[in-house]
Amino acid sequence: MYNAAVFLILPICLVLAALTDFLEMKIPNGIPALLAASFALIIPFSGLELVEIGWHLAAALMVFAICFAFFAFNVMGGGDAKILTASALWFGFNTSLFEFLMFTCYLGGLLTVAVILLRANWDKLETVGMRLPQTLMVAKKVPYAIAIGAAGLLTYPDSPLVQAAIRSTH
Repeated sequence: MYNAAVFLILPICLVLAALTDFLEMKIPNGIPALLAASFALIIPFSGLELVEIGWHLAAALMVFAICFAFFAFNVMGGGDAKILTASALWFGFNTSLFEFLMFTCYLGGLLTVAVILLRANWDKLETVGMRLPQTLMVAKKVPYAIAIGAAGLLTYPDSPLVQAAIRSTH
C-alpha cells in the first residue's frame, strides 16, 4: 500500500493541477492540501530517519519562501507556489529537488513562449478549427502548472522516496 501511494499520489496530483490550470487557469487548493496531508500520512512508513524527514520539511519551507517572494512581486501565482511547495515536500532537500526545479524553469520558459505564440496566432488557429480554452487565450498569465507537472513527472522517479519504494519491492 505504501509503494502504491508513493508511486501514484504525487504524479496524479501533478497531472490534475496541470489539467485544471490549463482549462481554468486555476489550481484548486485541494490538490496541494492532498499532497501535504498524504505525505504526512505515508512518511511514517517510509523508513526515513527523523533527520531525513526534517530535510523534506526544510525543502518545502525553502521553496515556499522563494515562491512567496515571487508571488509578492506578482511573478508567480498563488496556486503555482502552493503546488511547488507541496511537491518539494515529496522530493526532499537533495539533487532530485534541484532537478525538479530546474526542469520546471526550462519547461516553464518553453511553455511561456508557446502560450505567447498561441495567443498571437489565435485567429489563425480558429480558422482551421483548432479550439483552445477561452481562459487560456484571454488571460494575461500562463498556466505554469503544466510545466510544474511535466517537470515533476520527469524527475520524480529519481527522488529518494521513489527509489526507496523501488528497493523495498525487491
